[in-house]
Order: sequence, then structure tokens, then C-alpha cells
Amino acid sequence: MSIFHGMNTTASALTAQRLRMDVISSNMAGMDVTRAKQVNGKWEPYRRKTVTFTAQEGQFSKFFNVALGKNAKSGVGNGVKVTQIKEDRETPFKQVYDPTHPDADANGYVNMPNVDPLKEMVDLMSATRSYEANVTVLNANKSMLTKALELGK
Repeated sequence: MSIFHGMNTTASALTAQRLRMDVISSNMAGMDVTRAKQVNGKWEPYRRKTVTFTAQEGQFSKFFNVALGKNAKSGVGNGVKVTQIKEDRETPFKQVYDPTHPDADANGYVNMPNVDPLKEMVDLMSATRSYEANVTVLNANKSMLTKALELGK
């Protein structure tokens, strides 16, 4: 394990949370888009996107030590990575009555995106808090490394 392992782990979390905030911003921007993409010749509204995180896989030495039966559970993490950005297909589109809208059906209803602004704001606050916590960890790690260098003087 290197001296910068903690910083690398925190940096991966910062990168992942930043991407999560970007996806949430995209969801908020697409909240009123009724023609996001064509499916079978028909326009479909914007679909909410979500981010999925997983733990980063370990280094070769960790797997080698596990194979040898040494230190099988070190407890040291390797950070986080984004595995996918997927569309929310479970939540149905919102039906809004607006017969004057160009995308209204024969009954006057328009399919609107499945983006809930309240849910997006809660997710954004969660991502922001996580990002801030990781910045605090990074600063603490930097401070410890600086103090360690001062010991060598």
C-alpha cells in the first residue's frame, strides 16, 4: 500500500460523486423535454437517468495474497467507480392534459418525462454532502502527510 492510497481512494469518490451531480443536472435540464429520442418512429420523452457505483477491484498483489491464504481480509478499500448510467424504465411517464401541445394524443394528453424535481433535489443534496465529506477526508489526509514530512526535518 502506497502513501497516497488514501488520497487515491478519496479521489475516486470525488470523481464518482461529481459524475452523479452531472447526471442529476442532466435530469433537471430534461424535465420538460417531450421529444428526447425516437423509438419505432414515435418520439419518446426524456427518461430519468441514475448512476450505479461499485467498489473498485483490488490490485494484483491483493489477489495474489488471497490466493496464497495470506491476509485474506485486509479491510482496505480501493475506492469506488461508476459501473453504469442507466435509464429509469420502471417509473412511467407523467400524463398531462394539454390539448394545445404539439405532442398531445387524440385525447389531449401529453407524455412528460418521468423526472421528479423533488427526488432530484434530494439526490443532489446527498451527492453534494458526500462530495463535501470526501473533500474533508482529502484535506485531513493531506494535513497528515504534511505533518509526516515535517517530522523528517
